[in-house]
Amino acid sequence: MLWLILGIVLLIVAIACGVIIHPILFVIAILALIVFFTGWRGRSTL
Repeated sequence: MLWLILGIVLLIVAIACGVIIHPILFVIAILALIVFFTGWRGRSTL
């Protein structure tokens, strides 16, 4: 459980830094997460 919380905190920090440093890479990362979670190409992830 601790690792999950730590991972979420680090993800939030990385997202915040990404927006400030390089917005284009941030947009690409968000699109990649959406594709991953929706299971692109008919692949079921969840």
